[in-house]
Amino acid sequence: MRLLPLASGGPRRGSPRHLPSCSPALLLLLCGCLGVSRVAAADSRRPNVVLLLADDQDEVLGGMTPLKKTKALIGEMGMTFSSAYVPSALCCPSRASILTGKYPHNHHVVNNTLEGNCSSKSWQKIEEPNTFPAILRSVCGYQTFFAGKYLNEYGAPDAGGLAHVPLGWSYWYALEKNSKYYNYTLSINGKARKHGENYSVDYLTDVLNKHWLIRQAKTPMTNSSIQFLDNAFRKRWQTLLSVDDLVEKLVKRLEFNGELNNTYIFYTSDNGYHTGQFSLPIDKRQLYEFDIKVPLLVRGPGIKPNQTTKMLVANIDLGPTILDIAGYNLNKTQMDGMSFLPILKGASNLTWRSDVLVEYQGEGRNVTDPTCPSLSPGVSQCFPDCVCEDAYNNTYACVRTMSHLWNLQYCEFDDQEVFVEVYNLTADPHQINNIAKSIDPELLGKMNYRLMMLQSCSGPTCRTPGVFDPGYRFDPRLMFSNHGTVRTRRFSKHLL
Repeated sequence: MRLLPLASGGPRRGSPRHLPSCSPALLLLLCGCLGVSRVAAADSRRPNVVLLLADDQDEVLGGMTPLKKTKALIGEMGMTFSSAYVPSALCCPSRASILTGKYPHNHHVVNNTLEGNCSSKSWQKIEEPNTFPAILRSVCGYQTFFAGKYLNEYGAPDAGGLAHVPLGWSYWYALEKNSKYYNYTLSINGKARKHGENYSVDYLTDVLNKHWLIRQAKTPMTNSSIQFLDNAFRKRWQTLLSVDDLVEKLVKRLEFNGELNNTYIFYTSDNGYHTGQFSLPIDKRQLYEFDIKVPLLVRGPGIKPNQTTKMLVANIDLGPTILDIAGYNLNKTQMDGMSFLPILKGASNLTWRSDVLVEYQGEGRNVTDPTCPSLSPGVSQCFPDCVCEDAYNNTYACVRTMSHLWNLQYCEFDDQEVFVEVYNLTADPHQINNIAKSIDPELLGKMNYRLMMLQSCSGPTCRTPGVFDPGYRFDPRLMFSNHGTVRTRRFSKHLL
């Protein structure tokens, strides 16, 4: 859900007017100011919930540094999660996970295209009726409000156009397709409204040994690329200052209306970002910390101030947590995530997960990029220096593990190399050294098996003990098929 910006300070000098796919730090207020339940008694109102979702805001590269007001008004007044991750480092799959509480292999949104199930007719028919906003409105009696970017292909003619209003929303102010600051079109409860270039009324925020795709990047980067990245990084932080202003005005409005003490406020991002790391230009969709780790700050009733937790959470947990706040029975859902409301309330002796799944299916077609004719077919998102951010076989799945003994990431690619990357982030926080060839083979086998289990999990089976949990049981016989060959998890070649 998203909350309509109330009146923020607008763009800072030098901020971009239009940015490529999932523009950096564009404020996407995936929030909902969820009003009082019509079935609740007047003297026992259910809490409001506001979920603010920034677009492409990183955590690893200092993306929270400019947000001093946000940290003071939300983080310092509640809890900051230092280990928050997304199950897919790309806008549409990540947002679909937030809405459904499911991993991508269960909601079937695999990239930012209609063919990848991004806001497709199939998504609308199968998943939208079961999102947490739909449950909040139809079952819990909440009023729901959305403003900002929904899914990247929302508004496409082949997906119902701007007349389509997803189930679950009392009020709907959604951006057509992807991020723009000016010259955009909104769906206002199913009716199109165009905006131009007038700042005062139109600014949207106010209203080694790596995989081959990494190896193809040019090192060292050219001076022109470095200048481009420096400028992009500066503009990202300039834009975040407007986000910070908006959060301040939102909190002040809630306080003025006497609702602040009865409101949970969540602040997070749909994915991380990179600006030159491993010589990749500017994008996300990779398996590394800078793309999959996001900020998460929460304040609200019963949450003690100035807390930081290392508990491992993912954005598939947002839906279950908000439904838990609303008093909904989570056993009635098919969500993969877990409610972290007990963490927010300071529960002791809590049994929690030690790993999450990260998965992505690459974009790319069997054609040569016209700007880079020397490259093989199948690449996409190529920059002028012919460094490509994606390819059809940039398809991978990872287990991100955090326990008292291990801080580990295990990844497999679905390509001809069957490439494996493993990182010990305790010793190697920047993920420089791939230890796949040197790690204990027994541990490697367990991680491979755990990955296969998570890639086929659904609902409760996504919450079984991880490799380093006391309740974990590993049966090597399950690694082999009836024919004696090693069983492997097949990546889907069919997008829908």
